[in-house]
Amino acid sequence: MPWTLLSPAALALVGAAAGPAAADDPPPDPRGYRGPAAVPWSAAGPAADTHAATEPDATEPSPDRDAAQPEGDGPRPARANTTGPRRTIVIEPRTPEPEHRGRAASVVTRRDLDERLPRSAPDAIRYEPGVYIQQTAHAQASPYVRGVTGQQVALYFDDVRLNNSTFRQGPNQYFFTVDSRTLRRLEVVRGSASTDYGSDAIGGAILSTPIDPTFDRKRKFTLHPRVFLRTDTSDGELGGRAQVDAAIGDKVGLIAGVGYRDLDHLRAGGQLTAPGTGMVEKIPPHFDSDGKTQLGTGFRELTADARLVARPAPGHELVAAYYDYRQFDAPRTDKCPAPEAPLDSCLTYDEQFRTLGYASWRMTGGPAAARTLRWTVHGQRQHELRTEDRGQSSSSRLGGRDDVYGTGTRLALATKRFEPSSTFGAQIDYGVDTYVDVIRSRAWIYWTDTQILFEQSRGQYLDRARYAQGGAWAQGHAFFWKQVELRAGGRAAYAHARADGDAPSDSAAVRRTWGAAVGNAGLIIRPWPWLALVGNVDQGFRAPNLDDLTSRQQTGPGFQRENADLDPERSVTFEGGLRLRHPWIEADGYVYQLRIRDLIQRRPFDASDCPTGDPGCDASRTRFQLQNAPGVATVLGAEGALRLFLPWDLFARATISWARGDMANPTPGSGPDRVPMSRIPPLNGTAEAGWRSSRFGVYLAGAVRWATLQDRLAPADLADPRIPTGGTPGYAVFDLRAGYRLDPYVVFGLVLANVGDAAYRTHGSSINGAGRSLMVNVTLGW
Repeated sequence: MPWTLLSPAALALVGAAAGPAAADDPPPDPRGYRGPAAVPWSAAGPAADTHAATEPDATEPSPDRDAAQPEGDGPRPARANTTGPRRTIVIEPRTPEPEHRGRAASVVTRRDLDERLPRSAPDAIRYEPGVYIQQTAHAQASPYVRGVTGQQVALYFDDVRLNNSTFRQGPNQYFFTVDSRTLRRLEVVRGSASTDYGSDAIGGAILSTPIDPTFDRKRKFTLHPRVFLRTDTSDGELGGRAQVDAAIGDKVGLIAGVGYRDLDHLRAGGQLTAPGTGMVEKIPPHFDSDGKTQLGTGFRELTADARLVARPAPGHELVAAYYDYRQFDAPRTDKCPAPEAPLDSCLTYDEQFRTLGYASWRMTGGPAAARTLRWTVHGQRQHELRTEDRGQSSSSRLGGRDDVYGTGTRLALATKRFEPSSTFGAQIDYGVDTYVDVIRSRAWIYWTDTQILFEQSRGQYLDRARYAQGGAWAQGHAFFWKQVELRAGGRAAYAHARADGDAPSDSAAVRRTWGAAVGNAGLIIRPWPWLALVGNVDQGFRAPNLDDLTSRQQTGPGFQRENADLDPERSVTFEGGLRLRHPWIEADGYVYQLRIRDLIQRRPFDASDCPTGDPGCDASRTRFQLQNAPGVATVLGAEGALRLFLPWDLFARATISWARGDMANPTPGSGPDRVPMSRIPPLNGTAEAGWRSSRFGVYLAGAVRWATLQDRLAPADLADPRIPTGGTPGYAVFDLRAGYRLDPYVVFGLVLANVGDAAYRTHGSSINGAGRSLMVNVTLGW
């Protein structure tokens, strides 16, 4: 049985896997799942049609893609075209190709979510290369992409920009407000991507796609009700979702649902031993007497969504959607209590809400200048209500409320693929976008002994501050023969910030406007149909937002003060890699350098420089002000992913990521000229292997997540009480998964997490990961 990598049949199957879907194929499952493919096998290897390796229709290219491929998991069954004895084996379904195929990117499908049972949207991308998930609290998580997070990673939900002008300098909780139960697909684009996605996309972009109604043109009316139930022994989670999916033929469809879950304290494998001392240290969180239950965790969550899709004419789709996320009573673990604070003190997010409504028009098969079009108009509100209880020993309680009202529009178009000759083709993507935020911010002190509420002159942000940004972009693709593709483009961007000053708190007014021009270029060479060599240069930028310019807040390292005179961050990513697509193996490997000029970082200052009348600054153990770091900060890294498509229903996948970040010392003269960048993830990776029965719908799998010691600490990390002395210890966490799928009636999944009950945390987090626990998810419906 020769498994010849370069056999003609193998190369033909590559073409079959990458070819366009046939017109009579069934519509893809809205949950993003398509079953394994039965492939006839002969002595010559896996069989496929010899004509299946033909190129996709050149007149209907997909924007920013190096080949057209259907959304489903493919490959589909192939017909035998060989001689000799044959038998049928089953190959794992392929993951859909990312939309940005010329970039370092990867995709998470609905099936992945059903089997891994992530606790949140950030947790859903934990197994992707170049991604590391930090958790400030049980109800908060922030993805690091190539060593950066927060303001430096662009988040999009169905072409709607989620980043607003209050995203923080470090990790934030806002991607946690995307309900993973409503997602069909996630795509992680790694590397500076400001040409496509504007400000903030220095480290990359995370693109979330929600589930759609199920259309069936063979039926006048379809109805698919479903109930999702979930429990988790690590935090006592009880929750679920009720969903209805209805459609009239293939013209109008609606999918709507409501969800709820209640989580208690999170139980860990134990407390951490500090690498620098060899002893258990008192770092957040505080533990109960059992040494495993983490105090300052637990929360409640309510979600609701509705998505109406209409197809008035072939090639046209109208969408009206509403998504509401509401989180209640979520403690910020590192401040519940804060180090050196009374044990009964706690900072709690009483309300963390995100409300999003939008409408979009999507067109395919249009005129040559706009073969595809996607226009989205949205409005959203982010709401936070916080209470800081200082304990019974204090007669004061602090409170704050922040609301961000945002609106925006994005228009993205692509031309047809022009082919003046058989050896040359070209296509252009282009568009415009603009976004506007208005901030309402308040803060107060409540005196519990006299029951008097004192309104402070300013909130966490300057009240009624405004922020606008946007730009126009174009990107061209040139195709030479079938082996070479060139990509080049640029964006002209702007940002404007305005806020009135506040004299009582010594807060400066802001009147700032910035312009930026960024570009990119890329090259793909395919020496063989199954191998692509990739090289990219992509610029990024991030204009200072209202959090940088106006906010005052307690962060993990300490009190942080604003700076109204900051300049934009500008970046460039150089990357080279390869992509291998073979019937039995997929592999991606990249090396990169990310260079950031004017990186915004924290500089320590003394208590004597605290702003007037700010008790938070005076009482803080450490204090920082934002500043543009001199010189250029660099992140060097490498990442890879490997997936095997094995016969007899077996599968295996592994990832690995490494990064090293350096920047100029934010306090010149206090040590070496260059120091590590803050919270750069250590060497880390994942591995998954198992068996999915194409006949019985059963799957069994094992998975491991691991990381090495991270002892390269920035000055802010050394002051961060969440990081043990000597750095964050390495770990290896093993999970076992099992489940059963009887589409579309029953999906049952369970995960025995952290089988070894290891005590661990991801670098920079405030909580330890869950200990040995059992997660169970059941979906019932039709």
